[in-house]
Amino acid sequence: MALAAPPLRRYLLLLAQEHLEFRLPEITSLLSLYGGQFSSEQEIRVNSPFWILSIPSEEMARGLMKRTVCAKSIFELWGHGGSAGELYACLKNYPMDKMLPYLQSDSTYKVHIHTFNKTLTQAQKIKKIDALEFLPFKGKVNLKNPEHIFWILEDYGMDPNNVPEEPFHLYFGRWIADGQRELIESYSVKKRHFIGNTSMDACLSFIMANHGRVKPNDVVYDPFVGTGGLLISSAHFGAYVCGADIDYNTIHGLGKASRKNQKWRGPDENIRANLRQYGLEKYYLDALVSDSSRPIWRKGMLFDAIITDPPYGIREATRRTGSQKETVKSAERSTDNHIFVSSSYHLSDIFFDLLKFAAEYLVMGGRLVYWLPIYRPEYTEEIIPRHPCLKLISNCEQMLSSHTSRRLITMEKVKEFKVSLNS
Repeated sequence: MALAAPPLRRYLLLLAQEHLEFRLPEITSLLSLYGGQFSSEQEIRVNSPFWILSIPSEEMARGLMKRTVCAKSIFELWGHGGSAGELYACLKNYPMDKMLPYLQSDSTYKVHIHTFNKTLTQAQKIKKIDALEFLPFKGKVNLKNPEHIFWILEDYGMDPNNVPEEPFHLYFGRWIADGQRELIESYSVKKRHFIGNTSMDACLSFIMANHGRVKPNDVVYDPFVGTGGLLISSAHFGAYVCGADIDYNTIHGLGKASRKNQKWRGPDENIRANLRQYGLEKYYLDALVSDSSRPIWRKGMLFDAIITDPPYGIREATRRTGSQKETVKSAERSTDNHIFVSSSYHLSDIFFDLLKFAAEYLVMGGRLVYWLPIYRPEYTEEIIPRHPCLKLISNCEQMLSSHTSRRLITMEKVKEFKVSLNS
């Protein structure tokens, strides 16, 4: 006889209002990483900063917040409503046995008020807190270091030019944990030792690692590693990281610097130094000077995730190794006595090669996360590259201009790769 699943508890997620399209895939991926799933019971308004989630345990809620950079905080939801009256009625119906452990006479607490799209005066805040006197708080108020923090959260809508007198929605809950928003500042590219023209923004790097469900002891690979920015976020989450790039100077930290007022790169500007800067050097496997369009790896599933930002010619040229003897119809590609030169690497070839590589070298259930450049007037979902071994998980747009954008594509390996005669 199968055991019944534990009843789902309701939590309120407070999200940051940036990268809106990326938030749902991040939260969904992290829930699945911790053994949960995104049930149809979730109350999600995609652009709202307030989401109600049904999660099996507080432990899973805390695990989620140890990873997310899209969410600010999570709360055990005690009540919510479309008006103060509805909120109070909901709170009065919340089971007393779930409240009492946090309201004991020997405990300390405080109540915090958070408003979205409106600023309240201190007098207004105190009035709202006093209205909760029907709750059986028995502990002492401690504003500096309380054991329990309760939040009133009020949603005044999305339009800053039309703020209502009363909130559209109110929530009350017990604070559980904060997310990892501070990583955005502590890993900022501005403070990083070694950067390039296209080093990935820290927030997006962590979002990519979360979309890829990177976990401790994974092996994560970036075939277009550049200065290694995407390796850093994966290593932060405990994965062993490696990469490859066609640019010898970038891999070895040679040549002209990308920083203003610095002509040449310093002697210790390299990928390893970047990981060392954050105390992550032990997770660094290596970076190879290699052309990602050519096979270099032994056969077999090697990587738990492939997370990359392929060059697409906007700020970095796309190159592959060619040969002065190479012709378009060359059947054999012997390298004996050839002088390697760079030839153009067409965009469609890059993504075809990348998906084929992921299908072959990812473990089952492993994820490929990559950026795809888009000309918006001609975009349709049909242009997203596909492979029979890979399932599309998410597709999120980041606008670059009125006509251009890039899409973060996440795919999961769901089928074993078989070598075809034509491959």
